[in-house]
Amino acid sequence: MNEERELLFMSSKAIRKPPKAIRGGIPICFPQFANLGLLEHHGFARNRLWSLDSSPSPLPPDNQQSSVDLVLKSTEEDLKTWPHRFELRLRMSLSAGKLTLIPRVRNTDNKAFSFTFALRNYLSVSDISELRVEGLETLDYFDNLLHRERYTEQADAITFDGEIDRVYLSTPTKIAVIDHEKKRTFVMRKEGMPDAVVWNPWDKKAKALSDLGDEDYKTMLCVDSAAIETPIVLKPFEEWKGRQELSTVSSSYFSGQLDPRKVLGIS
Repeated sequence: MNEERELLFMSSKAIRKPPKAIRGGIPICFPQFANLGLLEHHGFARNRLWSLDSSPSPLPPDNQQSSVDLVLKSTEEDLKTWPHRFELRLRMSLSAGKLTLIPRVRNTDNKAFSFTFALRNYLSVSDISELRVEGLETLDYFDNLLHRERYTEQADAITFDGEIDRVYLSTPTKIAVIDHEKKRTFVMRKEGMPDAVVWNPWDKKAKALSDLGDEDYKTMLCVDSAAIETPIVLKPFEEWKGRQELSTVSSSYFSGQLDPRKVLGIS
């Protein structure tokens, strides 16, 4: 029997009214990640009403995938706080076992601007203390819990026994989140977003967040595709494009093997 299970986490106390961002799913952080600038936390894109994009070219159509194209354009209100005209487009494509997101930012202004960006992936997991994240070992990271000091990851995989908030730098195109209890591995592939954020608030921070249930931290993990360390710079009428593919494969525990075929035991 096929069992349908949620793959993306949604807070039990999510607030679904503007201007509060919804705690869950995949919020888009633009044009600022976190508080790395003068704008509101994670920028304003995640709090805005997007529109269906009637002219999504030049992206080719996705064969055998269900897709929707959305667009967010700068408003006069946005220009008061971030004085740059832009168009932010997002293609979302869903196929068997895979969700693909293609964000694009176009500078429609007559002057250059820079921005930071992230796709904040709230993953639904069985037990945060039983997870492993592989693909980030030996990399440098900024620890946001320690004044953004720079460290090098020493563990052979990331496991969780307390709050974590790190920006891993120059990350590979493929990262795996192994969920032992559900015998499921999330495989994240990304392009154009060299950094990766790993975040879980743990118990004390969860209780301090009004839109997160006290126990919700146990069944969620954020692993973000991001461009943070080096802001993206766009000259007038230039465009930046990223890509993220999020898929799941049935898995047993195989340390260090990120190839889904190996996780599945297929030669």
